[in-house]
Amino acid sequence: MDTLLEKTMDKRIAVLGTGANGSVISSDLINAGRQITMIDMWAEHVEAMRANGLTVRCKDHVLKVPVDAYHLSDVCTFSEKFDVVLLVSKAYDADWLAKFIDPYLAEDGVLVAVQNAMTAESVAEIVGVERTLGCVIELASQLFDPGDVRRSTGKDHTWFGIGAFDPSQERHIETIAELCSHTGTVEVIDEILSAKWVKLIVNAMIMGSMAVLGGTPEQVLQQNGTEFAARARKWFLQAGEEALAAGQSLDYKVVPVFGLKPEDVTNTNNLLETLLDKILDDIGPGPVNTSLQDLMKGRLCETDMIQGLVANECEKIGRPAPVCAGITEMARKIHAGDLEPGPENLERAGW
Repeated sequence: MDTLLEKTMDKRIAVLGTGANGSVISSDLINAGRQITMIDMWAEHVEAMRANGLTVRCKDHVLKVPVDAYHLSDVCTFSEKFDVVLLVSKAYDADWLAKFIDPYLAEDGVLVAVQNAMTAESVAEIVGVERTLGCVIELASQLFDPGDVRRSTGKDHTWFGIGAFDPSQERHIETIAELCSHTGTVEVIDEILSAKWVKLIVNAMIMGSMAVLGGTPEQVLQQNGTEFAARARKWFLQAGEEALAAGQSLDYKVVPVFGLKPEDVTNTNNLLETLLDKILDDIGPGPVNTSLQDLMKGRLCETDMIQGLVANECEKIGRPAPVCAGITEMARKIHAGDLEPGPENLERAGW
């Protein structure tokens, strides 16, 4: 391990996309002695970090970390290439950011798409399959004020699944596992693309749905009455059924994620309930999920690449996916200013 630590200490590492999760990962790596180049497209966030460092507010402590933060426009001045790029952006930004950073990734380097949705293969087409690695992440954090992040899941409830979907990637696993271990538990997964889809099933249940309902888990499931909570839960699970069916049509396997065991997700009639309860237990009642953060900021959210993808894949096999299609459409209307997030959207969805 000492040799591996020495190897990772010498790596030139960029975190591309330093929103909430990217900032948390960066702060942990900096505290572990790594030299991290933080690159982001939110100008005010970059300037705030340059002026005051990065603040990460955890449940029981506050970290203040000096950082090297850069705008996208600064990258053209870089003369050395990166050994590791952790791409922690929105899923819809993954492909163009991979193309953007490709000239600055070392020939034997690796880019890891640390994000939601099914971006690993499309990123691999851009930078080369041998220079990518699959990753699933469970980490809840929020960023509303530049330079100031709130982390909701501590290290003990943060989880990374990493793995190769091509033999040429296996040489990167040890390095990325060591780097991710500073932020959470790391598990190497053989069926990493299937694991990505299982995470997508979870996201289909809670991300866009919570966002269009306009609340945190506590607000949605505890503050609107038991009857509303029961209907919302059934709605979440129906979205999960649609995502599970879409994944089966694509030949993805059901594999354990978030530290679950194989027996938790196989030979069970309660797979979706297990996944839903696990994520709700891990993230806790308070976090504002990333899709709701985006809608609150007037930004595009990832529903098209999660629930929208599910609806499209179900359509290909002639299976209706009314919940995922409905969530996708409501998120689009909210982004366009034609609808407000709120609990009344559950009834609007027919539930």
